[in-house]
Amino acid sequence: MLNAAILASVLFLATSCGDRSTANNDADDSKEIAKEENDAKFDDTEIEDDTKFAVKAADGGMLEVKLGELAQTKGVSSEVKALGKMLVEEHSKANEELKALAAQKNISLPATMSEECQQTYNDLASKTGSEFDEAFAEAMVKDHKKDLDAFKKQADKGEDPDLKAWAAGKVPTLEHHLDMAQSAEEAVDKNKESSGKL
Repeated sequence: MLNAAILASVLFLATSCGDRSTANNDADDSKEIAKEENDAKFDDTEIEDDTKFAVKAADGGMLEVKLGELAQTKGVSSEVKALGKMLVEEHSKANEELKALAAQKNISLPATMSEECQQTYNDLASKTGSEFDEAFAEAMVKDHKKDLDAFKKQADKGEDPDLKAWAAGKVPTLEHHLDMAQSAEEAVDKNKESSGKL
């Protein structure tokens, strides 16, 4: 079966890319295309919300890999670089596992990042040095808090038994990654203090 520990990491940024109040209706947006395909297949079914969860997970998982790569090349602190390395390793594997799970359930997933996730990436890519570290660490803490809430909700209220059980088992992993993100944020803050920039 699927490696549950690896799959957990794919949903970290799901809410960061999918829960903004402004909807993206661009027909070329891969996330929107996947949502429309799933609406056609699962509209008014018990697992409609589960398919939305999976789409957000895939979108966020792709962003995690890209941001992890960015952190390894642009990051200054060792904590930011280590967090980035973990994101690349775990999300690359998790993205493939999620594709397999979705294929079993006939759930369409986006092939490329949504425009919202691309904008998040572009915003961070425009920063350098300690400014990048600060923005990256802050984003990781904020998003992991949101994702913990999303996982708990899926575990509690999901309809698909596989996704529901899977989400319940991922909460400890998400908490671990939140801890890592918070440690990176603390390290960045200490570096600012020692540089006299606060």
